[in-house]
Amino acid sequence: MSRSLTTIGFDADDTLWHNERFFRVTQDRFAELLMDHTPDDIGPDALDRKLLDAEKRNLGAYGYGVKGFTLSMIETAIEVTEGRVPASVIQELLDAGQMMLSFPIELLPHARSAVEAVAADYNVVLITKGDLLDQERKLAQSGLGDLFDAVEVVSEKTPQVYVDIFNRHGAGADRALMAGNSMRSDVVPVVAAGGHGVYVPHGMIWEVEHAEPPQHSSRYHEIADLSALAELVERIG
Repeated sequence: MSRSLTTIGFDADDTLWHNERFFRVTQDRFAELLMDHTPDDIGPDALDRKLLDAEKRNLGAYGYGVKGFTLSMIETAIEVTEGRVPASVIQELLDAGQMMLSFPIELLPHARSAVEAVAADYNVVLITKGDLLDQERKLAQSGLGDLFDAVEVVSEKTPQVYVDIFNRHGAGADRALMAGNSMRSDVVPVVAAGGHGVYVPHGMIWEVEHAEPPQHSSRYHEIADLSALAELVERIG
């Protein structure tokens, strides 16, 4: 009997390994560095909003990942200080970005066992956004690389991107499943493409990745963590 699923996709950051917490730590450092150089009416919350605005504004030019985040911090620092930010602060922001590119990879609970459980019977594809070199580094350090049949680093996760990927690595989006922690990137567009989207919540999520769940669809699923994925895949597939 043929399976209804042929391909299982996994998101990487904050689905298989920790990521967002490093951005939060660096953002706190960003606020500390600018504390003595910003006007009194720009507190930590206002600074966070200005940085988020810069990140959103720059996505089309810089894409996702540490490098775009670092450039957005520098741009925001120049903006809120009206160009008076010391060169020493700019250097510390650059150093903080460099440090983010060297943080060790720590797998999330059940990540390895979840990938191993489906790798024997399905095409398994890592589908992630971000800087290519950094994503390659993280995958290599994770020790999971040999479990994937393919790795796709994309600039954006849209329904058409998923259609193309699942056509290349399976029998189409309607016979594919994608698991990830971002409703906006890992679930909604997959369901729109005709696939199964599995939401795996993570305690920290970047505001840009928020979206309303497609609860009207029978192809939308939510699990508490990756330990429940194999059973869900077997039930569907």
